[in-house]
Amino acid sequence: MRARHQLLHSRARVRARYAICPLEGYPASRLPHWPDVEARVLASPALGAGFVEYLLEPRRGQGGGARADGRVETFYYVVSGAGDLSVDGRRHPLAAGGYALVPPTADHRFEATADARLVVLKKVYEPLAGSNPPGLLVGDAARVPGAVYMGDEGALLQSLVPDEPAYDLAMNIFTFEPGHSLPVVETHVMEHGLWFLQGKGLYYLGDTWLEVEQDDFIWMGPYVPQSFYATGPVAAKYLYSKNVNRDIPL
Repeated sequence: MRARHQLLHSRARVRARYAICPLEGYPASRLPHWPDVEARVLASPALGAGFVEYLLEPRRGQGGGARADGRVETFYYVVSGAGDLSVDGRRHPLAAGGYALVPPTADHRFEATADARLVVLKKVYEPLAGSNPPGLLVGDAARVPGAVYMGDEGALLQSLVPDEPAYDLAMNIFTFEPGHSLPVVETHVMEHGLWFLQGKGLYYLGDTWLEVEQDDFIWMGPYVPQSFYATGPVAAKYLYSKNVNRDIPL
C-alpha cells in the first residue's frame, strides 16, 4: 500500500501465457461456501488457467468447504495457523505445512482452530481407464524428504502427492539456497500455479527475468519458457502445482 502522495506502480504482469501477481493487488472478497472468510482468487479460467486457486484467511472458528460432486478435487495447504479438515465426517487436524488432497467423491470442510492462511486449489479430476481414483491424501510437508534436484544439493524438491498414475495432480515444494537455480529454462505442456512461500529471487517467464518474493503468485501456462534462481539472504521456497499422468486430449 502506497501513500497518497506517491506514484502507483506494480510488479504485476499479465500476459497470454503467464502472470505474476503480488498479493497487494488482489482485493479481498467472499465465497458462498466460505462465509465471512477473507478470500482472494489467485487464478481462474478467466486468467487462462485450467484450475482455480485461492488464498483463504479464516480466523479462529471460521471455515468452509464443499459437497462432493464427483467432478472436482481439492488441495489444501496450510501456510500458517491451524485447523481441522473434516472429510466425510472424519476430522484431520492440520497445522502449518499440513496438506490434503480431497477426492471429488468426498464432502469436506475446514474450520480454523487458530487464525490461518490457506492455499486451496480446485481442479476437475481426469479419470484414468483401468485405475481407481485415489482416496483422501493427508500429509505434513515437514515429514516429506527433500530430494536433491539434478545433482544440486542447494536445490531440494519435496513431492507432496505420490507420483502414481491414479493422481492427475502433482503438488511440490521447491527450496533453493541463495545463489542456486533451476539448471535449465523449461518449456513443457504442464501448467503451474505457484505460491511463493519464502525468500525472493528472479523468475524467467516468456523472455523476461522478473523479481519475485514471498506472497507473490505466478501462473505459468503450457509451453511458456520458465526458470528461477534464488537471491537474498535466506533460502527461497515455493509451492507449485502441475497437471501430470494423463495423455493429451485431441
